[in-house]
Amino acid sequence: MNDQTQWMEINNRHLAARVKWIRLRLLQTILQANASKNEKTELSNKWIKRRRKPKSDSRPVAPQREYDQRVELAVQEMQELESHEPPPALKLIADRLGLSRFDCNVLALCAAMELDGRIADLCARAHGDPRKPYPTFALAFQLFDDAEWNALSPHSPLRYWRLLEINQPGTQPLTSASLGADERIVNYLKGLNYLDDRLTPLLDTIQTESTDKQSRDGPLPPSQQEIVRNVVDRLRHVSPIERMPVIEFLGHDSVSKRMVASRIVDTLGLSLYGININTLPSGTGDFETLTRLWQRESLLMPLALYIDVDATGDHEKTQLKRFLERSSGVVIVDLEDADTETTRNRISIEINKPLPVEQEQIWSAVLQGRACDQPERLAEQFSFNHDQIRRLAASALGEFPDSDTALIDGLWNSCRVSSRASMEKLARRIIVKATRDRLVLPPEQKALLHQITDQVAYRNRVYEDWGFREQMNRGLGINALFAGESGTGKSMAAEVIANILDLDLYRIDLSAVVSKYIGETEKNLRKLFDAAEDSGAILFFDEADALFGKRSEVKDSHDRYANIEINYLLQRMESYRGLAILATNMKSALDKAFMRRLRFIVDFPFPGVDERKKIWQIIFPPETPVDQELDFDRLAKLNLTGGSIHNIALNAAFLSAQEGDWVTMPMIMNAARTEFRKLEQPSKDSDFRWQEPKDVVA
Repeated sequence: MNDQTQWMEINNRHLAARVKWIRLRLLQTILQANASKNEKTELSNKWIKRRRKPKSDSRPVAPQREYDQRVELAVQEMQELESHEPPPALKLIADRLGLSRFDCNVLALCAAMELDGRIADLCARAHGDPRKPYPTFALAFQLFDDAEWNALSPHSPLRYWRLLEINQPGTQPLTSASLGADERIVNYLKGLNYLDDRLTPLLDTIQTESTDKQSRDGPLPPSQQEIVRNVVDRLRHVSPIERMPVIEFLGHDSVSKRMVASRIVDTLGLSLYGININTLPSGTGDFETLTRLWQRESLLMPLALYIDVDATGDHEKTQLKRFLERSSGVVIVDLEDADTETTRNRISIEINKPLPVEQEQIWSAVLQGRACDQPERLAEQFSFNHDQIRRLAASALGEFPDSDTALIDGLWNSCRVSSRASMEKLARRIIVKATRDRLVLPPEQKALLHQITDQVAYRNRVYEDWGFREQMNRGLGINALFAGESGTGKSMAAEVIANILDLDLYRIDLSAVVSKYIGETEKNLRKLFDAAEDSGAILFFDEADALFGKRSEVKDSHDRYANIEINYLLQRMESYRGLAILATNMKSALDKAFMRRLRFIVDFPFPGVDERKKIWQIIFPPETPVDQELDFDRLAKLNLTGGSIHNIALNAAFLSAQEGDWVTMPMIMNAARTEFRKLEQPSKDSDFRWQEPKDVVA
């Protein structure tokens, strides 16, 4: 017989003995009432000198002494069973919820109604009223010794923990109201311990190691295991008289937070349930019921609660504070920032994804020896948690079982696609098409762009293998400023870098980032940079002077908050681990503090004649029907940027499509005239006239 079976047998015997004792106490009360009634009848007969044998009760009642003996035997049996370890359910609930002896008796009386069909009739006979076949506080005061009037208080354990169901219609006194035992508590007394049905729709079961065997195949990385050990050690050293502290998990990776939380509660032998802050009811009565039921369940069952706070508005903060103040037990709160307001002690810990070296080890393990050079490359470019790495690797291995080359390409693309979801809401992805051979720049600028791509590709070797990360707290990212007039190739250069590195390029939409509400711009920027670090994407801040402008003298609150936003940008740019490119045609408008934090500054000059000629020679796609006699020397004399040259070529192509002919010099010169007028550049009509060169006769 195992321990659980043995405990169930003891609990059933104890519950049967308790119900038997309740039944005997009711019979004793009925007997005493009948004896008192008979005595009054005899006194009345003496006064009228007429003795009449009293009517016997409809049900024969044993002598008082016999009932006393049977009650004593039931008490002895209950006490003997309560001495076992662990004790029966009624003793457990009394210890955990602070019930007095009288409280236990009242609860047992109400539970007996559900367990023994004879109790209702006995209650009616004890009341002396067939219309009252139910327990009441008045009956309990009559049945049990050591009666406590404070059991009627709303703050008494019986009422505070909602152990009783009280039916008190109208102005009926509380003492005469019908009492019943809560269904969940009756089942607990029977040895059936399950989560209250009223909480089940609001809570989600979170898998832990004990419930999810697959988690054993992937142990937590050392950095996260250390967090588990520290939290478990602190919780185990909380004294019984202390209130359990609230555990705050900070950061934006909810998956890693849940994995750590699952391992903590599994180590403590608890079951983990989750709830979203928005699920908490708003009504005072419903909220109080939920809070008390959860607190009661956490005392009756080995439970822990994981609260997901995905919004931090005033309403959510108030709800969270109210719940934490009214609850106890192990509560883990998933936050991005430490802003929980509560008088309870807190343990605030930042949970991040595995370190790059740990991610490399995970990649190596799950790839099973294939694509040996990939783990380091994937770990230095992307940031995934343990679960994501396993899922991506399993999918790629299943799709490419034979070819390592296909596996490498497929896995890299899968990582790019998987990491896009977090960026799509914050920025616009640019479909990269520009290649290195189409970017026309002077050698100095090309060399700087080459350095940028090399530093991104080899940053993990320098930071991790060569120890620079240990000496640096900030400046681990690679930031570059592309400065120059519009159309000089800044956007194309960003595309070329993204193409070489095989990474996604995102243009930042300032309308989605900048907010008029205080603090919202910083939150949006934090989400943007966090998502970019995880995805390995390249951030492209076009027209950067609009966001990275100079700080101004503080004259009012608007200036102060604007400067706060710029200060946050300064700090976040310095701690950003990825590649961020700022583009501006107003370099002087940028704050000087940004200039110091930039690793590269690439000035895009206005193209000279030689650069313009190269641009004209490659501006038309190979499929475009172009006249082979174009005069590129004449076109190079047009004082235009590469962007304007692209506009002219496109307009000339449309003119050719309309006429169904080749793209000719007259069409290009006509489009050039339109471009000059648009740019309001001084020009003469003669500058755009074209005559076919005459053949020279020898």
